Amino acid sequence: MKPLLAVTALIASFSVQANNATAVFESVSNSIVVVYGKNTQGKTVSLGSGVVLSTGEIVTNCHVIEESISLAVKHGTREFPATLKYSDYDSDICSLTVPGLSAPAVTLGSSKSLKVGQKVFAVGAPRGLELTLSEGIVSSLREVKGGRYLQISAPISPGSSGGGLFDSSGHLIGLPTFYISEGQQLNFAVPVEWVKVLPQRHSAGKNSKDSIGLSWLMKAIVFEGKKDWLGLLRNAQEWTTKHPDHAIAWFSLGVAHSEVKEYIDAVKAYQQALRIYQDYVDAWNNLGLVYFDSNQYAKAIDAYQQALRIDPDNANAWFNLGTVYTASNQYAKAIEAYQQALRINPEDANAWSKLGLVYAYSNQGTKAIEAYQQALRINPEDAEAWYNLGVIYKITGQISRATDVYRRLKNLDPASADKFFINIVLP
Repeated sequence: MKPLLAVTALIASFSVQANNATAVFESVSNSIVVVYGKNTQGKTVSLGSGVVLSTGEIVTNCHVIEESISLAVKHGTREFPATLKYSDYDSDICSLTVPGLSAPAVTLGSSKSLKVGQKVFAVGAPRGLELTLSEGIVSSLREVKGGRYLQISAPISPGSSGGGLFDSSGHLIGLPTFYISEGQQLNFAVPVEWVKVLPQRHSAGKNSKDSIGLSWLMKAIVFEGKKDWLGLLRNAQEWTTKHPDHAIAWFSLGVAHSEVKEYIDAVKAYQQALRIYQDYVDAWNNLGLVYFDSNQYAKAIDAYQQALRIDPDNANAWFNLGTVYTASNQYAKAIEAYQQALRINPEDANAWSKLGLVYAYSNQGTKAIEAYQQALRINPEDAEAWYNLGVIYKITGQISRATDVYRRLKNLDPASADKFFINIVLP
């Protein structure tokens, strides 16, 4: 009966997901248009997607229309002439006035509460084809001044730029903007918050694509993906030279210096990023990591606390704070920090395992066992967690359970099992 129940549950789960995707597509597809850029002869020279903001107004990416002399928007079978209304080339967001276009406006959502792993849906017209839906998750959030680039696993193709990225409620949370062909699932969207402030950020002049920073960011991501830290370093050095006011450029330089263990230079780069953008959470977090790696625990704690001042629900900052408190023997504070990380992400096996370790250091054996059991519930293949759980069982006199751990380790990691037998069981 159990296999049948499992299959039934799997089918039900798939049905819910499929229905959700269908519902999102049906609710937003009539608000998606195709955007054409044309030359002086009326020939199409660029193609992208757009999203209806209100009657007669759509929003798209500026790079879609950048080389165009005239513009047109297609909705269904009808084509309408369009003109530029607002532009913000630094954010790569432009809006167009489209007289005669009558289509439902999307509902604007928020990207501020997005979490890695959250499901998202991209709707656009890649290569000018009929409306296309792709779904995926938020795989990373790359912070920049005034918002965050959303890295998503939902596939996007040429022509998808300027379309809509939606949450499970069908609310617009961003515009798919670019993808990196050298990597898999390296797709990016700009946040909806930049759409909301477009009238205030409107600029009359056109800038080059480099002024947006996208080309630099794309190269940096490729270097990161390949773990080519010297390549990232060269790219970041040139980026900061040409665009010294880009906080993300200095952040990239900090990452490169840190990865090649040039900690003093990494600190300087992160500090410069924070001078430009003082609420740069990722820069505070990474600055804390560099201070920790260079054994400057007090400065690391201060950096993580700055990150948490800006974003109290940043699980990474809480986890890192727990790590530095543990290293500096401040166990009560470490426990509190790991508990905060688990409040935000209760399925973080590593945080449970670290919490178990601190409980063990604090001679709280029962709580240490409970924490390790949670870690192993989530990741039953974690040999280190099994080993540490066995140690606690031995210390608390639960010899039979310690022996059971040895048997489990024997199948999972024979080397750890032998070490466990010699150091824990034999004594």
